[in-house]
Amino acid sequence: LLTGFLLKVGHEPLPPTVGRNVLGRKVLYLPGFFTYARHIVEVDGKKGLFRGLTPRLISSTLSTITRGSVKKAFPLEDMEHVSNKDDVKTSLRKVVKETSHEMMMQCASRVVSHPLHVISMRCMVQFVGREVKYSGVFSAIGRIFKEEGILGFFVGLVPHILGDVIFLWCCNLLAHFINTYAVDDNFSQASVIRSYTKFVMGIAVSMLTYPFLLVGDLMAVNNCGLCAGLPPYAPAFTSWIHCWRYLRAQGQLFRGSSLLFRRAP
Repeated sequence: LLTGFLLKVGHEPLPPTVGRNVLGRKVLYLPGFFTYARHIVEVDGKKGLFRGLTPRLISSTLSTITRGSVKKAFPLEDMEHVSNKDDVKTSLRKVVKETSHEMMMQCASRVVSHPLHVISMRCMVQFVGREVKYSGVFSAIGRIFKEEGILGFFVGLVPHILGDVIFLWCCNLLAHFINTYAVDDNFSQASVIRSYTKFVMGIAVSMLTYPFLLVGDLMAVNNCGLCAGLPPYAPAFTSWIHCWRYLRAQGQLFRGSSLLFRRAP
């Protein structure tokens, strides 16, 4: 949990090592996930790996409860499974309806759980500057409300929601068109292939939407009084678009997406 987020923030306490790529050329590699985790244990002990875990668990719980409540309050009408090319319009309508319903649940759960997500991010990033500003869930809630008001609980929410919405629509529509036009119903394993299409598309699309999640997480800790959210670690961004443009200019929109083979910029 902590290791992955510190990689996103760009905190690199360990020097790169010389390695070789697939072509045999020497390149500089930054420490991978496990090396980084060992460093955290050396500094903070094993408990250091679980910074921010409590608010993260509460956030996940709130997200699950909200999704269930929205699903119960706005049930999706059952529609017949359609896969025949002659019923493309009907099947597309089904996909659009299901995706719209899923998007509503995801957006609601994201809004409800985001305040605890912000607290979790700030608890974790304190590792960089060895701060203790956010030491507990309730004290963190009081501090954010006092210093930033209600809006402080929702910094970074917009890019997260945009990432979720783009992911859902791209993943579901791509899976639908592949299953409709690329997979023949006469093929004996058609149903098996269709069952995995959405999963594969999810992996591919998640890489495209990763920058939205990165920007959202960085905005959650930016300019909040913690060392990792202030210069020289990061500029004080005025908006998530400012953050996006800065990362794009630095070529770091996918920073932290790789946990093992991390080439030095």
